[in-house]
Amino acid sequence: MKMLPLVLVLLALVGCKPSNPDASVTTSGGKTAVPDTSVTTSGKKSAVTMALIPAGAFTMGDTVDGDPDAAPVTVTVSAFYMDTNLVSKAEWDAVYSWAISHGYSFDNAGSGKGTNHPVQTINWWDSVKWSNARSEKEGSAPAYYTDAGLMMVYRGGQLSPTVKWNSTGYRLPTEAEWEKGARGGLSGQRFPWGNTISRSQANYFGDKGRYSYDLGPNGENPAYATGELPYTSSVGSFAPNGYGLNDMAGNVLQWCWDWHETPYAGGSDPHGPVGPLSNRVLRGGDWSRFAFFARCALRYYGVPDLASDFFGFRCVRGL
Repeated sequence: MKMLPLVLVLLALVGCKPSNPDASVTTSGGKTAVPDTSVTTSGKKSAVTMALIPAGAFTMGDTVDGDPDAAPVTVTVSAFYMDTNLVSKAEWDAVYSWAISHGYSFDNAGSGKGTNHPVQTINWWDSVKWSNARSEKEGSAPAYYTDAGLMMVYRGGQLSPTVKWNSTGYRLPTEAEWEKGARGGLSGQRFPWGNTISRSQANYFGDKGRYSYDLGPNGENPAYATGELPYTSSVGSFAPNGYGLNDMAGNVLQWCWDWHETPYAGGSDPHGPVGPLSNRVLRGGDWSRFAFFARCALRYYGVPDLASDFFGFRCVRGL
């Protein structure tokens, strides 16, 4: 049975987690890390590491720069697993090849600067269907369905699927889950590690004269600005945040589940406004944009059928 080893691993992790899932390791810089509670999930041709993001309340939004589209609210999220890295081109290809031979269809085949660079030029629909295919390839029940009764698995076309939120199948993070993960246990900081950003911390377009918190240097990172566009970097090229997540600022923007048109809500496990609306949320900044866009609170958005060489994603799953 394909899913037995994974189920046993997940049950073991849940059963052995500390009584305080937000317990942290204190460093000289303050509360910056949590114990290593990662899990490796294995498919037929790939192994991907996920980090356990602890349950708890946090302040979602901008408490530093007064961004009108990111008014602070208190949000509580349940514990979940999140890919430590962006989905790479190699990971995308392995699942994509399986999917197209098992009833799936996609709008875009996906591109990547290298096999270990993030997949890009995929739209929101592609990332959702790929997440379902990843679940089915590994023998797990998928998260997205075409019907309210959660009987018809979403494998093709463009629609706003019904989500089985208590599923352990792969899915896109909600906007609240993404920001909880991006902050890495810190509170009130611009970036996953603190209030300033530099080329040594993320792949973005530097401009010290535009933003006081950008330490630069200016321009694209010459280590990645080679050959043809895009100037992405290999996943995991920079230090992870306190939850062990890489590239939560810069490299490629990341698709989220939520529609964008209304302010996000507080409360417990919010899933965003009820659609269909016009745009889906993207988070995290990218290789071509200023430091402003790499802030944890920054909300970007795009129509769901838009594919770009600075759009990528990562998956989450429930416990």
